[in-house]
Amino acid sequence: MASGGKKTTMAKLARESRLRERRLVKQAKKEARKQAPSDHLDSPGGALSTTTTEAAQPPDGQAAAVEPVAQPLAEVD
Repeated sequence: MASGGKKTTMAKLARESRLRERRLVKQAKKEARKQAPSDHLDSPGGALSTTTTEAAQPPDGQAAAVEPVAQPLAEVD
């Protein structure tokens, strides 16, 4: 049995309360992340359904211009 002389201060109770609340928020975020990918893939505008041939073609039948991603070493100072 606990000693009658020891008391839990209000500061300690407040810290423990904040800690419990942070843990609940963290758990809720974790579960939301688990639910988000399955909900996102089921939607009609999901990432997997946007890969169509229309989106890959350039507008007005123009040829796609290929631009370099990095500069050649001679041009870099």
